[in-house]
Amino acid sequence: MGRRGEGGSGLLDAALSRGTRETGASVSLVYVLPPDGTALRLAVLSGMSPRIAAPWVRVPLTAPIPVVDAVRERRLVWVGNREEMARRYPRPALVLPYDFALAAAPITGGATLWGGLVLLWPGSHAPRLAAGERDAMLACCRDLGARLLGAAEAGHSFQPGPRPRTLARPRVAGPEPSAAEAAAAVELIERLPGGSCALDLDGRFTYVSTAAADLLGGGAQRLLGTMPWDVLPWLNDPAFEEHYRGSLISGQSTRVTLPRPPDRWLTFRFYPDSSGITLHITPAVPDRQARTAWRRRPSPPAGMSQATALYNLMHLAATLTEAVGVQDVVDQASDQMLPAFGAQAVVLMAAEEGRLRIIGYRGYPAELMARFDGAPLTSETPAVVTLRRGAPCFFSTFADLKRSHREAVHQDDKEAWAFLPLITSEHAIGTLLLAYDRQQQFGPRERAVLSSAAGLVAQALDRARLYEAKNRLALRLQSGLLPPALPELPGLDVAARYLPALRGMGIGGDFYDLIPLNGRVAATIGDVQGHDVNAAAIMGQVRTAVHATAGAPPGEVLARTNRLLTNLDTGLFTSCLYADLDLERRLVQLATAGHPPPLLRRPDGRTEALQLPPGLLLGIDPCADYPTTDVPLTPGTVLALFTDGLIEAPGIDLGEATADLARRLAGDESPTMESLADNLIAHAERSAPRVDDIALLLIRAE
Repeated sequence: MGRRGEGGSGLLDAALSRGTRETGASVSLVYVLPPDGTALRLAVLSGMSPRIAAPWVRVPLTAPIPVVDAVRERRLVWVGNREEMARRYPRPALVLPYDFALAAAPITGGATLWGGLVLLWPGSHAPRLAAGERDAMLACCRDLGARLLGAAEAGHSFQPGPRPRTLARPRVAGPEPSAAEAAAAVELIERLPGGSCALDLDGRFTYVSTAAADLLGGGAQRLLGTMPWDVLPWLNDPAFEEHYRGSLISGQSTRVTLPRPPDRWLTFRFYPDSSGITLHITPAVPDRQARTAWRRRPSPPAGMSQATALYNLMHLAATLTEAVGVQDVVDQASDQMLPAFGAQAVVLMAAEEGRLRIIGYRGYPAELMARFDGAPLTSETPAVVTLRRGAPCFFSTFADLKRSHREAVHQDDKEAWAFLPLITSEHAIGTLLLAYDRQQQFGPRERAVLSSAAGLVAQALDRARLYEAKNRLALRLQSGLLPPALPELPGLDVAARYLPALRGMGIGGDFYDLIPLNGRVAATIGDVQGHDVNAAAIMGQVRTAVHATAGAPPGEVLARTNRLLTNLDTGLFTSCLYADLDLERRLVQLATAGHPPPLLRRPDGRTEALQLPPGLLLGIDPCADYPTTDVPLTPGTVLALFTDGLIEAPGIDLGEATADLARRLAGDESPTMESLADNLIAHAERSAPRVDDIALLLIRAE
């Protein structure tokens, strides 16, 4: 069992290995959902290099990728080919433009959602998932869920390690070869034309034949354990690593022809399996055009491979396009840059009112960050100097840092630092710090790549700050259109909530109101079509119209409001529910204009959705009629009015969602409507990502 902190334990190994074998998948990944429930963490993988998976180690539950959809919607997601991936999930398709099939499914155990399983098959897979593959995958999910549930019930907590656990390729079934057989196999390989090599999942040489060593220009012993692009500078070419990565992920053979200085050309053929790549090398004769193009190319510099640099930058750029707020930028930049660039800590700082404020960080303790937060822009700290000069500063050791900043004190446990200016439109808006546990040699390529990454973060941060400024303005407008507070009414306990949709401007057409009348109270709730300023403006008009006619019979209130909205000819329709509560007669009269039915919880706990005679949405037919229904309002009765954003979820029938809300209302024994409202909203937020506004009005008769 995996005890706390034992993310590298083999708790999930057997289940994943068996599932991979029974489904025939070439790559498998297990994600777990930590207790905070905000992001998935990659715990175990098989058939893929951790370097390739690095950008996907932590995946927010808002990310538009298959495993997130599978977990949030608790269903199996199938993507049959590259074209379908590009259409449905453009971000992973952009970063992994290879031909493969993918399935993702949720991992559950008991009533708990534990994470998700992702399987990849070669691009030659059939367009549909076979029934046997589906059954084997779901069985694997059940097995994984049972193991995680068992660990939790035993008092343990499975936690993924800082790096995902990589499962070794099981040995092919069969007898262990004798020494003579192994020698014969090596002799056979040596006799084959051309050269033969074996690369593991990370791309390191595990075998190099004599002919391959000669063609590559390096001794076999010198090459073993190294990556081709690291030890052979001329292979630091994006085409080579791209074909290695593409062959490994797609499960299909590929080939590329590249020059070996000074005047030789070689053809590389990549043959993948789940343990790595078999590489076959033969001499080639390129045409004149290829020779000319190669001579004009600059020599690749040493350091980070070009393909890795491009891969990391492309993934960062694609991820940051989805960032909405400042915290999104902080989270996504941290998720991508730490594993991609081998750093252990990241800090984002922005210039605000003459000081450099820390707006987000990861890998450092809060006490240390508080010490550095708010440094004056006139100070000489490395972060401020980087901002002021608009140029990056790289320190491979603390001695380097001390030489540039004599007053510097080694206050963290890091050994190397990269201070990068955040520049937009030639204007520095902040500083990005990457810190490393070990000394670093920041070569020209690393410096260029880190500076480019900082530029991407700066643009995303600038957009996010502008969005948040507009969102604050929108929320002020929205709050101005809604009641500033509910009136205190004798004989009633009331509470209301409004939450904007997660996507959009933070403004929409949902509204509610509670209007005191002579001896009575009017309650209304509604939803104008749309999530923009137009919807908010119409919402204000509808609410005003309802308020102006409150006191008339409910059907008449809706009819008058409908005529007004129809005359305005806005092109947007509105659902609305109006209730007139007579506290002396203990009676509530209701009428609806296409709005979700309210819930009524009786004093004995029985809860039902009131089936009101349907009325047409407001703004369609000026002659529409809205029948009124009478319902007893005995002491202890709770009336719940809500918009559909409270219950809507992908793939869930609205009737089932309403029934689920009724069960929750019936079983909630909160002493006040305020605490009951908090509970219902919290459940809605946990159940599914919000795609619509939420308005909720709760009323209990005392």
